[in-house]
Amino acid sequence: MKIGLFFGSFNPIHLGHLIIGNTMATHTDLGEVWYIVSPQNPFKKNKGLLHEFDRLTMVEKAIADNPKLRVTDIEFNLPKPSYTIDTLTILAEKYPQHEFVLIMGEDNLVQFEKWKNYDKILAYYKLYVYERPNTAPHNFKDHPSVFFVAAPLLDISATFIRNCIKNGRSIKYMVKEEVEEYIAWKGFYR
Repeated sequence: MKIGLFFGSFNPIHLGHLIIGNTMATHTDLGEVWYIVSPQNPFKKNKGLLHEFDRLTMVEKAIADNPKLRVTDIEFNLPKPSYTIDTLTILAEKYPQHEFVLIMGEDNLVQFEKWKNYDKILAYYKLYVYERPNTAPHNFKDHPSVFFVAAPLLDISATFIRNCIKNGRSIKYMVKEEVEEYIAWKGFYR
């Protein structure tokens, strides 16, 4: 089966993440999309990042009703920060029956050449890229391993959601109800 891998901190997972995952799972040749909860992104600061198990729980709650979406904690036991190439190598060894594809926003292509072993990723894996408006120019528009997929985009960010919570504002309709309830119950992002 062809599996799309959607990496992120998901701090918290929001409807934009869910729409991308579902669109990739239903509008392409992917059998499933796996959300990879990253303990620490090498390009982002760790400040304000919830514990990885809480973020995993939120993703589980958000995708529970969709059999084409899964979540994995594969990076939790890897050295931090985790690098995509290392995770891909481990997944390929653990699940040789699957073909893995990377899902990413076009904005990530702008800095893709800074990723560890980006050339090996392109040599061995396909990238399914959802277009983002106002993306800076990059060198991958015509690369044979890069495929652009039309997907609806919501201009919602996890940062915006965290700021809403911190300021006592509603996050209704930005996250699934189960995620909103979990955040309130745990008192996150206050």
